[in-house]
Amino acid sequence: MPSIKSSRIESIDILRGLVMVLMALDHTRDYFHYGSFFSDPTDLETTTPFLFFTRFVTHFCAPVFVFLAGTSAFLYGRKKSTSALFKFLITRGFWLVFLEIVVNNFFWWFDVTYSFIVLQVIWAIGVSMIALSFLILIPRKLLLGIGLLIVFGHNLLDSIQFQGNSFQAILWYVLHQGGELTTSSNSMIGAYYPVLPWIGIIVLGYCFGYLYQKDVNDTLRKKWLLYLGFGTTLLFFVVRGFNIYGDPVPWTNYDLNIKTVMSFFNVTKYPPSLAYASITLGPSFLFLLVVESIKNKVSLFLLAFGRVPLFFYFIHILVIHLLAIIGILIFGGNWKDMILTYDVFMNAKLLDYGYSLFIVYLVWIFVVTLLYFPSKTYMAYKANNKDKWWLSYL
Repeated sequence: MPSIKSSRIESIDILRGLVMVLMALDHTRDYFHYGSFFSDPTDLETTTPFLFFTRFVTHFCAPVFVFLAGTSAFLYGRKKSTSALFKFLITRGFWLVFLEIVVNNFFWWFDVTYSFIVLQVIWAIGVSMIALSFLILIPRKLLLGIGLLIVFGHNLLDSIQFQGNSFQAILWYVLHQGGELTTSSNSMIGAYYPVLPWIGIIVLGYCFGYLYQKDVNDTLRKKWLLYLGFGTTLLFFVVRGFNIYGDPVPWTNYDLNIKTVMSFFNVTKYPPSLAYASITLGPSFLFLLVVESIKNKVSLFLLAFGRVPLFFYFIHILVIHLLAIIGILIFGGNWKDMILTYDVFMNAKLLDYGYSLFIVYLVWIFVVTLLYFPSKTYMAYKANNKDKWWLSYL
């Protein structure tokens, strides 16, 4: 393995690596857990505590992924002109939208007809980057204000609901409500990551990058990480505790204490509520504070994923899907059932498919271990070939 030359901030990449590993757990559950294609692990009437919290820990992935995309944009632009950063963000944004629609949907479904197109986190980052490319042109304090206004205020829009396929409805699905657009009798587009809240999160991530400028000393940055970590986490408990604002689904007291706890932490991801954003980003700030002074085998392991997040994202989806097909073949099923067309979902053809959570965790460990080696190799290649501009898009 060649030596790795990098000026990247390790704590940020370690956090990103951690959420990538957790993301692999969630996606392994999607493909392997019993009934996962047609059940919700956060449905308190059907879930179990182990399943619920398996899903809950993976909630950290999307907001941290999007937030750090904003931070990375700031760090990338430190030595660039505003026009160069604008060009990078807008081109990379459209590139990510293309990858989501064409590549990611194929890896998820293996459906060459693209009968079921889902707009997920890569789409959200792409559109958010396009928005950020314009927003960086405004003054810093105003930019921060816009990010805070969106993240803190977008739940005021929860009561605005549209139905149908009108232009206004489609626009609102994409911006805030989320929803499914039936394009024909056998095809559909799912806008499950409405972009407005994610734009707010990426803007705050961009502003957060100022803490990692060279003229910001370590003591000051650690103080801010401490304040942001405890303050944002406390915000979650205050907002969620009052049970009035910050999430469209209030929590409920149950006879069983564990069910009440699950209800309290059952925050809304689609779109990401204020409660959801605060309980995921708050602990992440504290993680950055702690890991900044740590360098060991675990942190180096996570770096391999955190420095090549887009590469890992796409390859892990492909590998997990292929493993699901192998699993069906081993147990005597029809591998074609794992070609996930619109018809498969509409007719619940995989309703009885799946394995225990124990198997899910075993497959997850195997996937992460397997993909460590190509990720580490690609990390080294990127670090030692900075002259290749196209690597910044992969």
